[in-house]
Amino acid sequence: MVTWQEARRIICETVSARRRASAPESFLESLRLEEALGRALAETIASDRDYPAFDRSTRDGYAVRSADLQQLPRNLRLVGEIRAGQSAEYALESGDCISIMTGAPVPAGADAVVMREFTKQHDGAVIFERPAARGENIVARGSEAKGGEVLLTPGTRLGYSELALTAQVGRTPISVYARPRLAILSTGDEVVAHDQTPGPFQIRNSNSLSLALLAEISGADAVVLDNAPDERAALGEAIEHGLAEDALVLSGGVSMGKYDLVEEVLAGLGAEFFFDAIAIRPGRPAVFGYCRGTPFFGLPGNPISTMVTFELLVQPALDILAGVEPRPLPFVGAKLARPTSQNPALAHFLPGRLSWEGEEPVVEELAWRGSGDIVAFARANCLLYVPQERPEIAAGEWVEVLPRRGAF
Repeated sequence: MVTWQEARRIICETVSARRRASAPESFLESLRLEEALGRALAETIASDRDYPAFDRSTRDGYAVRSADLQQLPRNLRLVGEIRAGQSAEYALESGDCISIMTGAPVPAGADAVVMREFTKQHDGAVIFERPAARGENIVARGSEAKGGEVLLTPGTRLGYSELALTAQVGRTPISVYARPRLAILSTGDEVVAHDQTPGPFQIRNSNSLSLALLAEISGADAVVLDNAPDERAALGEAIEHGLAEDALVLSGGVSMGKYDLVEEVLAGLGAEFFFDAIAIRPGRPAVFGYCRGTPFFGLPGNPISTMVTFELLVQPALDILAGVEPRPLPFVGAKLARPTSQNPALAHFLPGRLSWEGEEPVVEELAWRGSGDIVAFARANCLLYVPQERPEIAAGEWVEVLPRRGAF
């Protein structure tokens, strides 16, 4: 049994190494910028020219020579106007000023822009009552980026800001890494589809839905397979279908019961196992390995265990398969509302509710009845983390909290 930190390290190192050994061109596609949100960039984006391409005013005001405002008050002759998008046809002479708009090019001879609200107009002149520093309210040509400067590198996750930058330099379409395809296979004779009426001792399949949604949030395409029964031949056939995708996640069938057959069937298909248990609650009987070149994850079948282990184990692998560095878990600090006492043999990720008392974050551990209590998890907006080395935590102490995806 490994710690959850060791499990993440094993997954990241193994998936990274095996992806590097694959043919990179098989992961690439060309997309318009409008289609590339969340993708990983697969090429270098460089500036097509200086940015800004000219000395640019950052305020509505008057372009001046700062030396003209050494003695105040000072009247300067208004000789014209420059709007954004116009050329600066004027060359400013001493004693003159030019009305200028935000984003407009600063004319030759001017070295400062004075904001309009700090001036007055009278008889065709502008009255200045405060000095101006050289460069005030001006962004110099090339100060944001020089022509040819590298702005984005391969592996950058493309958010709206990165895509806006790419649009500014005129690069479209762009080369990106394809979204990984994650096969999702639930198991168990007791499981029926979530749109069916279960028998008295059956349950609806919530895991395939939650895993598909988590895959989508994580930047992967979900390939949801039918539920596999607890029968070796049928389970093996379903697993082989899943291994045709970029990664496979299974829910259920990885504990120690008589009909928990996932590891046995995978072993029969030639699987290599890297671990088959993690020192956490919920989610201890979690499995990671490779089979026929495809990474697989065997997650416990109880709904909270499934969702917690996806966050801890599957998410970083999907990042790597998507062409980016794995994102760290976004822990935040909060004060514990009530004391907690947990089993010191395990690390715990407990359903919690994060709120703010004034500006101070406070987390409350929610009552729950084990890893099948999806009702409690739906009320939670975070996971309260109780590490193995700190099983007893008093009220008021600071703890680490993992916000639930989509809850904030």
